Amino acid sequence: MNKRKMKVLLLIAWMIIIFLFSQQPADVSNENNEFIVYIFDLLGIDLNGAFGAFTDFVIRKAAHFTEYFILYILFFNVFNEKNSLTRALIYSLVGVFLYACTDEFHQLFVPGRSGKAVDVLIDTTGGLVALTTVYIHSIFKMNPSK
Repeated sequence: MNKRKMKVLLLIAWMIIIFLFSQQPADVSNENNEFIVYIFDLLGIDLNGAFGAFTDFVIRKAAHFTEYFILYILFFNVFNEKNSLTRALIYSLVGVFLYACTDEFHQLFVPGRSGKAVDVLIDTTGGLVALTTVYIHSIFKMNPSK
């Protein structure tokens, strides 16, 4: 399998993973959050102590941000092969935004879940931070003396 096909396959696989997480009913999603709290507790970090009643909210929003940060990187890897840096950066952000919109629409049909515009904003922000990271990396890659 060539490199381009592998990049596209990784992008599609990650989109499927996001879809599967979004497909989970609210009670299953809540169990995932409890597992994350448990893992942090094992590491000696008390999320409930740090965030109190907002722990579930923080975990959910951090998950949104992280999922779409990764999605941006995967989009960029695909678009960067045949486009200029600027176009690859922009196309990737548009891809993240559009997928976030479809993901929130999808959640309207999942028991106990809802589609939220604020989640699209958080998802897109994850993409925007990834864009900034990729751009800064490309500047240093082009000018290694800096």
